[in-house]
Amino acid sequence: MELGKPTFSGHESFPFRSTWLTKGVRACAHDPLIFTRPDAMVTLGVGKNMVRSIRYWCLATRMLEEADPIKGSRGRRLRPSEIGQRLLGEGGWDPYLQDSASLWLIHWLLATNACRAPTVFFALNQFREQDFTRASLEAALEAHTRRLSGLRLSDQTLKRDVDVLVRTYVSSHLTSLRVLEDTLDCPLTELGLVFEVEPRRLYAFQRGPKDSLPDAVVVYALCDLIQQSGSAKSLAFDDLIYREGSPGAVFKLDENSLAERLERIDRLTGGAWQYTETAGLKQVLLLRSQEGLTHLDAYYSSQYASGPETP
Repeated sequence: MELGKPTFSGHESFPFRSTWLTKGVRACAHDPLIFTRPDAMVTLGVGKNMVRSIRYWCLATRMLEEADPIKGSRGRRLRPSEIGQRLLGEGGWDPYLQDSASLWLIHWLLATNACRAPTVFFALNQFREQDFTRASLEAALEAHTRRLSGLRLSDQTLKRDVDVLVRTYVSSHLTSLRVLEDTLDCPLTELGLVFEVEPRRLYAFQRGPKDSLPDAVVVYALCDLIQQSGSAKSLAFDDLIYREGSPGAVFKLDENSLAERLERIDRLTGGAWQYTETAGLKQVLLLRSQEGLTHLDAYYSSQYASGPETP
């Protein structure tokens, strides 16, 4: 979970599209200053506002990371992160986002980025209502941000950010609120995490089993949590289901669904982790360290033994 002062700008009111993250990762691999270039629109094949949006989403999903400062500027060079390079770079696991694992992975990285994606982080981790309207989410976000940091968000900022969140997770084919200038859905709508209950009024989170979510992505998420907790030797079940930045919160898993996955964790980690229930205490015991990227590499290798397909 990335910490720091939350920023509520940069997406230019666009959810990201299916090719944007790969374009950003590969362009930055060749030119760390691509987003400052006057020909960036030509290189990326999008308009000026979309260039800024691609930069924002690549950082928000942690596909890119900041490197050294640009001389004579307040900005920094950008480079592909390790996970960004492995997933979307040349020869990457799934540069065309054909596998649902990639979407769940990107969702995890986005929804745990409290600094660069504060509205998504709040909605998935801190907002406790199952159903919401845009207005109710805006009000809750404003109150939370003011209480937490003293930051007063404008009505326009709140409306814009909540609108982008809804369009990031709710398909335009399933909602009455289609945006004419943005007919291409964000790929995260395929996850089905948020749906419209009543046209133009009510939305709800889909909590429960997630059949398209591979266990390897859950293990990667657990590795993230363990890294944050430092020298912890166990993870309590309640933390894994309810804690901010937990698999239960971010993936909207119910208790039974998460428990079923944790029961497989011994096999998945080669005995390095064990799920136990003793005297009513449910927890994951961490017997040996694990590397999240190793599990993802094994997953994609098994899925694309002969290499990923090219659209």
